[in-house]
Formats: sequence, structure tokens, C-alpha cells
Amino acid sequence: MKNLKVIEPLKEVTAYEALWQDRNASFKSLSELFLNNPGRIPSDLVQPEIIEELYSTIKQLILNKQFDYRTYLLINGTFDYPSRLRDAKEPIEVLYYSGNIDYLSSRCISIVGTRKPSEEGLRRAKKLVSLLVKDDFTIVSGLATGIDTQAHKTAIEKGGRTIGVIGTPLDTFYPKENKELQKVIAKDHLLISQVPFYRYKKQSIAGNKLFFPERNKTMSALSEATVIVEASETSGTLTQARAALYQGRKLFILDSCFERKDITWPQRFADQGAIRVKEYEDIIKHLPPITKDNESAAKD
Repeated sequence: MKNLKVIEPLKEVTAYEALWQDRNASFKSLSELFLNNPGRIPSDLVQPEIIEELYSTIKQLILNKQFDYRTYLLINGTFDYPSRLRDAKEPIEVLYYSGNIDYLSSRCISIVGTRKPSEEGLRRAKKLVSLLVKDDFTIVSGLATGIDTQAHKTAIEKGGRTIGVIGTPLDTFYPKENKELQKVIAKDHLLISQVPFYRYKKQSIAGNKLFFPERNKTMSALSEATVIVEASETSGTLTQARAALYQGRKLFILDSCFERKDITWPQRFADQGAIRVKEYEDIIKHLPPITKDNESAAKD
């Protein structure tokens, strides 16, 4: 077990943000950097003068008073960092969050899909989330329009828990129409981002788009299963499908996806181990039963 370090959070996040100043930095390159320096934390890998130079800028971004919720940190090597994140192919070192971090100790299921769903897709998402909430699962999704929004709103309406994993920094609202929903999740539930504040502000729109598929990998790692409700052949949702299989998570695909003639991905993932879902029991029977033992395991 890694020795836990006493750290200064703002110093560590400043060092982490400094690592992103390299134009070639990516989650992959930073993952490799930390893999090659086991036991190190961000400030061990950045010159003190660079941290000092950037410190006030990062502090201002992190403690921005213009949005209605505070930013907190999860750093690999600290006791509250979720160990399940290490199952990702390129595990991240720092997570920014606002809200109830205890949600990460609950049983989490990701509900994902297209930004342009059919009415039937929205109906299926609502029904599925309602049943999962009834069975005390936490609903994880990406706060995008479409299926994501339906998943979050249904979880809240049904009195359940929901986690939003976004592809922007915590102080950015995208899409803008979900601004109020994002605020509700940050205040009353849990909002998570892995996107560095400073790099995002300095980088082009095209560069920032690359953060969205990366967050799907994190959503999968934080969940014990992913359910795809509806998605096109080019949907970013398929990034999460691939991640789920790589990470050893259950991947469920609604039967309606298989019935479409314009896409081939459902069968492709089924051939790799994804589970076709015709009814809710097809999900529940493939998950461990809720017992005291696995409730405790979720908190380790």
C-alpha cells in the first residue's frame, strides 16, 4: 500500500496545472510520468519557482467567487482518492470536485447515450434510471444534452443520487442550457472534473474538445457498470464502451440499439462481452447482490 502523504492541496494542484503547461501534455503523458515516478506527487515533479510563479493564478481560478460552489481536490496518494480510478488505462492523478464525495463510496452505474435522442430513447432512459434509483444505485452521467440530462434529472426527481462528470473545468457550464442543473448537482449531489483550469483557459476550442472523451474513461472507472441507452455509430459514448471493457466493468446495451439497421457497434461490443438488455432484470442479474460485504468494499 502506498504511504499516504501530508500535502498542501493548493500547492499540489498548482504543480499539476504547471505540468499541463507543456503543449504536448496529455492524460496519457502525465499518466506515464507518474508511472515512471512511483510514490511521487505533483510538487515532486515541478521546480519550486514554477509553482510559486503560478500559485496566485491557480488560487484565483480555483477559488473563483463568481460561481456558486467551491472546488475541492482528490489527489492520488491521499486517503480519499478513489482506488477504482487506477483501473483506467491512463489513470489521472488529480480530480476536482464539488459536492458530496461520499457518493463515490456508493454503488454507481453510468447511464450514457446520444445528445440527440429519440422520444423512445428518453422514455427508456427515464424508466431505467427510475428503477436503478429504487434499487439505491447512484446515477453517473456526463451532463451533456440528451440522454445524460434525462438521466440526471430523473435521478433527482426520484429522490436519488447523481454524479456529473464533466469535460470542462468546474467553473465552466457546457452546454449553457444545463447551467442550473450543473449548479444543483454541485450543491446537492456530486460534480467531478479532471480538466485543468489553466490549460483550458489558454487552449483553443478544438484542443478543449479532446477532454470530453477522456472524461468518459473516468466515468467508466468510477462506475461498476455502464449502460448505453441510444447512440450513433460515431458517438463519443463508444469511447466509454471501450473503456468499460478494458477496465473490467460490465457494459450493458439496450435491446433497441441492436434493432437499428443503421449502426453496427452494438453487435461488435456484444461480441467482446457486452450484455444485451431486453428487460431490467438483465442488468440486475449480472451485478453482485447488494450485501454488507460489497457495501463495505465500495468504501475501501
